[in-house]
Amino acid sequence: MQIPRNFFSVFLIQISLQHNSQTMNTIDQHNFSGQKALIRVDFNVPLDKEYKITDDTRIRAAIPTIQKILKDGGSVILMSHLGRPKEGPAEKYSLKHLVPHLTEVLKTEVKFADDCIGESAKSMAASLQPGEILLLENLRFYKEEEKGNEEFAQKLSALGTFYVNDAFGTAHRAHASTAVIAKFFPQKKCFGYVMAGELENADKVMNHPAKPFTAIMGGAKVSDKILIIEQLLNKVDNLLIGGGMAFTFVKAMGGKIGSSLCEEDKLDLALQILEKAKTKGVNIVLPSDAVLGDKFDANAQVGHSEINNIPEGWMGLDIGVKSAKLFSDVIENSKTILWNGPAGVLEFDKFSSGTKAVAESIVRATEKGAFSLIGGGDSAAAINKFHLGEKVSYVSTGGGALLEYIEGKVLPGVAAITSKDVA
Repeated sequence: MQIPRNFFSVFLIQISLQHNSQTMNTIDQHNFSGQKALIRVDFNVPLDKEYKITDDTRIRAAIPTIQKILKDGGSVILMSHLGRPKEGPAEKYSLKHLVPHLTEVLKTEVKFADDCIGESAKSMAASLQPGEILLLENLRFYKEEEKGNEEFAQKLSALGTFYVNDAFGTAHRAHASTAVIAKFFPQKKCFGYVMAGELENADKVMNHPAKPFTAIMGGAKVSDKILIIEQLLNKVDNLLIGGGMAFTFVKAMGGKIGSSLCEEDKLDLALQILEKAKTKGVNIVLPSDAVLGDKFDANAQVGHSEINNIPEGWMGLDIGVKSAKLFSDVIENSKTILWNGPAGVLEFDKFSSGTKAVAESIVRATEKGAFSLIGGGDSAAAINKFHLGEKVSYVSTGGGALLEYIEGKVLPGVAAITSKDVA
């Protein structure tokens, strides 16, 4: 199973974070001897029909945090959610399915409590010895988790003596285990390596980018990315726009887009973005050609045209060869790269070539010394689909959390660690 570059680089991140110890509260600043560390991890991993893990990236990313605490002489209590259970406990969402794989990758027995706040959790946590690991059952089996219930958070907090947040993927949620719980550990709370590494890399891109700085935005809708685009226009030299959102820009400029995806109510907004970019001296690059489909389907007939002259009855589902070359030329001459969103319909192989070309050009730029941050979600899925994750600088484990951070929003899971609240 492929180990992500994040895993190999985590020790470099540890060294880097030590230089930022005055501004970021990380596990390197604490000794966990005798402590029962309650770690909020993001083990929301995909499972197949036999409940086998199909991508363990998030699990492997958390290993260094767990190992640091065990090495110090502490014990570890892991808590996470899995999926979106709606009506309480459900077999397919049980974290017990992760125990065999966790035991294998951690090379030590992982105990499992069939509840997260009940008697089994309390008794097993109480008897936990230094060097031992306990995994709690799915937090979201209780509706109180997502509601940010304080009583539920307090019951969780009673299981451990130190709180570590290492779940960047849920840092933008004000849930009981990600934000509220920290108030019960006023002097004993910190970021794990995943959280700290994510913040370090996001900060590097947004606040200290080497120039030229290029952002690649994809995805379906302009409306989903407008806040990010507005932030990026103050930072980047180049903004490459692909995916379905590109067609809203093309139509706003007078192009014919056939049946392609378009937000009709965002045409004026697209023109405003283009004008704002021009004012700020940002080079916006739109695709020049497109790979077409006669329907949104993996088995669609395939065509090709200039992006501003798509025939009726056809829709653009990927950037074309000329566009891929255009994008690649910009990317490979960049020193900092942020990628969020595929260039085409990644789940359909016929329409994934443009996204693969973008990924490969980011790899080439990285090999030449550029810093590349892959922005979670579909972009992380793309880089992993093409087995290139170890060839870029950093692949974020958080989709929505990273986007909200880039938008300039305060993440509850981050604020909970940095606050000075007293329980």
